[in-house]
Amino acid sequence: MAKGTVYSPESRTFYDRRTGTRIRQVTMASAHHHHPFFIIPAYDDAMQRLIFVSHRTGTPQIFAEERNTGQLRQLTDRHDLSEWSIHPSHNGRSVFFTADTSGWRLDLETLEEQELVNFAATKMNEKGMVAAAMGTTALSHDDKWWAVRFNVDTESALAIVGTETGDHEIILRRDSIAHLQFCPDDSNLLYYAGPLTDRVWVIHRDGTGNRRLYARNVEKNEWITHETWIPGTRELAFVDWPRGVRCINVDTEEERQVTTFNAWHAICNKDGTLMVADTNFPDIGIQTFDARDGIGEPKTLCYPGASSIGEHWNGPFPYANGTIQVYAPQHTHPHPSFSPDGRYVVFTSDRSGFAQIYEATLE
Repeated sequence: MAKGTVYSPESRTFYDRRTGTRIRQVTMASAHHHHPFFIIPAYDDAMQRLIFVSHRTGTPQIFAEERNTGQLRQLTDRHDLSEWSIHPSHNGRSVFFTADTSGWRLDLETLEEQELVNFAATKMNEKGMVAAAMGTTALSHDDKWWAVRFNVDTESALAIVGTETGDHEIILRRDSIAHLQFCPDDSNLLYYAGPLTDRVWVIHRDGTGNRRLYARNVEKNEWITHETWIPGTRELAFVDWPRGVRCINVDTEEERQVTTFNAWHAICNKDGTLMVADTNFPDIGIQTFDARDGIGEPKTLCYPGASSIGEHWNGPFPYANGTIQVYAPQHTHPHPSFSPDGRYVVFTSDRSGFAQIYEATLE
């Protein structure tokens, strides 16, 4: 099908057998689907659309569910989309994505695609299925700045792009740069994931203030991963796999425990009060927990039934002696995240044999 094609609604509603949570299945086609990576919103702030990737045409393309009608609309028809790079704007006007070596802005009304920047990169992503190989991007909460990582020869580069003009500046070049996220309370500050053995870094948008926020404890063989900001606190949370979630204040460097269960991909709601996480080894379902009380007692929202492929998670930190090849197709991971109004949790599950998108209702 071509760009602009409108599909009939595929939504169906059911209830989780063990928790009673109301769940809406958004997609039904016999192809893989997934929403953006868990640190990237799947909706615009007004929740006009739910943005996702569908492989139903044979290649990954950007789609939207128009929430007032339930119709699904194909937004792109490209052969070179980097499917984990997509980032919807907060104002609901655009989706930003990378394709080949360029950064693009898609107008959600006209479907016009504007090339904002061509990085002339050696390559955009690393090889593999995790971290820098995914090619995730970050958008500031005022929609003015877009952060994109790419490779130049043997180095990783981080560029900040003006979303209106395409003007851009490389603010950092180093050995490895992976996931990125702007601070929700400060569009001049973002975190980025460094090498797998040295993950937690922050930097100002102008390239100043580049520093390690947390140093991994080598003696404990800590596995530090999946960073995300807690809104309203200037705290950066991170998973200490599988021992829970901790966070550290970017200004005071004060550290605290958030929860101690095996939270895998954990993110906070817009109010900075409630977090949600999927789980693995063992999979005990998608859990919600208080982000503030230092206890983080988990409450089961639902059981996604995803295959959550990635055997390397079932053991100690595997990267201490360098990178290894892993098999971890990301569309098999739930990657739960909140809707902007805090009423829903969107997640992906391949429970039916194909990865589909689901939306669980919070009480």
